[in-house]
Amino acid sequence: MRAFFILIVFTLSGLASAQQHPLFKDADLAMGEKLIAENKCNECHIRRVGGDGSSIYKPKGRINSAGALRGMVEYCNTELNLGFFPEDTTAVAAVLNKRHYKFR
Repeated sequence: MRAFFILIVFTLSGLASAQQHPLFKDADLAMGEKLIAENKCNECHIRRVGGDGSSIYKPKGRINSAGALRGMVEYCNTELNLGFFPEDTTAVAAVLNKRHYKFR
């Protein structure tokens, strides 16, 4: 019985990690959350699209891959002069992927 329980735990933990796209495999989600909060990303999105700002995450045909998502975060980084390092950009994109896009 114990071996069966251990097998189930390993299977479920594998499924949880498989939910992120390989591009975001080693991303620091805690850092991504911190950068989103520090740079007031949500407030900017609210100013741009209104409401709670979440409609910015699913414009038709605009973000249709993990690479395009990371590219859009890099675009914001460049346009707003946020000073993100590549791993910061990946961390923010990974958080957005986990919350909104769910590319696998």
